[in-house]
Amino acid sequence: MGNFDLRMWRSATCAVCFLLCRLCVGQESPPAQNLPAQSPPAQSPSAQSPPTPLPDAPVPTADTSTTTVPPDQEQTKRIMGMLPNFRSVSAGAVVPKETPREKFVTATLDNFDYTSLFFAGVIAANSFVTKATPEFHQGAAGYARYYWHTVADQAVENYFVELIVPAITHEDSRYYAMGKQGGGVWKRAGYSLSRVLVTRTDVGKPTFNYSEVVGSAAAVSISNFYYPTKEQTVGNGLRNWGLDITYDSVTFLFHEFWPDINNAVFGKKGSKAVASP
Repeated sequence: MGNFDLRMWRSATCAVCFLLCRLCVGQESPPAQNLPAQSPPAQSPSAQSPPTPLPDAPVPTADTSTTTVPPDQEQTKRIMGMLPNFRSVSAGAVVPKETPREKFVTATLDNFDYTSLFFAGVIAANSFVTKATPEFHQGAAGYARYYWHTVADQAVENYFVELIVPAITHEDSRYYAMGKQGGGVWKRAGYSLSRVLVTRTDVGKPTFNYSEVVGSAAAVSISNFYYPTKEQTVGNGLRNWGLDITYDSVTFLFHEFWPDINNAVFGKKGSKAVASP
């Protein structure tokens, strides 16, 4: 089926980082002693305890002094100049809350960056050669059909998974790499594969990944409207939904270990990848 091969090589453009939200709770001042005829001495400003912030007070995240990203664990915005990696956050990085605008920018980059359009062409070429969707036929017109369907699949899924559903559920759509400091290979692998089911909210709390599960299901449902009628079956839809989630989990796995591969094979430290340009 066309959707199978179109999604088989897709890098979902491409969660748990630790947004260090510290509530600075001041120590209580010692009680003043009862003096019979005297008022308690006034405390100097430096001796007074800092005020306790309200539970819902915003926590500043601009303090870069606490940001410790190992040089060999920095993510790059693109992988080998061929695959988009705009929503990966380097291990140990402390980043501000993801805004709706940043969600939109990241999803758009994942759709229309030159790496995304180039890779869509590769996927379309593979589907064209294998005649994944015979109704598209061959020749230049046939390849054009494969290509625009690939780009459309990519755009629909990315906007649902990275923008529409996260904006509704207030989820952070970025992938927070664990890195070497987080544990061994198997621990990091398990963590990355689990990110399709577990993510974090905009305020840093873990939550079920509705963006991935519900967003990919919505994308598959919409894709049925622009594929040939023979492809529009419930069985194909369920299969493609499962494949989308599986491939996205493999993508997270690759993004987790990309800095290690980049440093070991190419000897490059890379530059930090953030979710916005």
